[in-house]
Amino acid sequence: MSETRKRSRKRFGGHAHKKQRGSRELEVGAQGVLITCNMNERKCTSEAYSLLNEYADALYGPEQPTDTPDSVSEDEEDDEDAEAALKKEVSQIQSSMKTHQQRFSAVESGANNVVFIRTHGVEQLVHHILSDLHQTKKRKSRVILRMLPVSGTCKAFPEEMEKFLSVFLERWFKEPLRATYQICFKARNSSHNKRDDVIKAVAGLVGKLNPLNKVDLTNPELTIIIEIIKTVCCVSVVKDYTLFRKYNLQEVAKEPTNQNTAPKEAANQNVGPQEAANQTQEHGDGESADGSAESRDVAAGNGTKEAELE
Repeated sequence: MSETRKRSRKRFGGHAHKKQRGSRELEVGAQGVLITCNMNERKCTSEAYSLLNEYADALYGPEQPTDTPDSVSEDEEDDEDAEAALKKEVSQIQSSMKTHQQRFSAVESGANNVVFIRTHGVEQLVHHILSDLHQTKKRKSRVILRMLPVSGTCKAFPEEMEKFLSVFLERWFKEPLRATYQICFKARNSSHNKRDDVIKAVAGLVGKLNPLNKVDLTNPELTIIIEIIKTVCCVSVVKDYTLFRKYNLQEVAKEPTNQNTAPKEAANQNVGPQEAANQTQEHGDGESADGSAESRDVAAGNGTKEAELE
């Protein structure tokens, strides 16, 4: 009888655990910050909360509760017994704590060494963080590698991606807007998207929005970041991707070294979708392998392998 109870408890507990994890996973419609690290995801999450809150408070001001509990009148207090009053006070404290946690919320990313923090207004916040680190050269993290804003998400299937990106990219590339750009691609735990196919499809969409948009192989104005994790495609368009060392917090805080960084005079202005895909090259981002052979990071127009250091 006792063995039967043990089995039942194990089954019940395991089922509840799976359900709880599933409710906090990265899903379509999410916005936030995708953060990579080396092995220590718990420490990475802690550093991310600290860093994001520090700069969000400076940029937007301290977070204020959106729902302030209604005050209780003296007459109502008289009618309540001590136990009811205590329960109400505890409920108000829990509600206040929940409200303060709404600005940033960690969810399961679906890949090793990757942390996803849900939030809004990520482009300005992440760029502000990288800009400050680039100027001050202060290291404010130990385990965080890259911090990438995620402005939109969709299902990671070709038809869904094309439908979503054709609208999403209008904000930066639709006529009369135009810009030079590159495409960075990485897939984790996903095998149904081929690198060259994605690069060509995205470059084709950008070209349709305005034929004057051109791939720049050395110093693009904008970088289209596509990060696929399982069946979710995370997308963003960022500035200063090369200047901020591919949004690597460790690298951007380093003092510059005397290196020959003269750009190659490549034919940047007349690169089409096919050439954009052909001239891409894999480069690592300093993350530990997550066990998936499909994991790769590709930058359209990135002519050299640049392994980001830990």
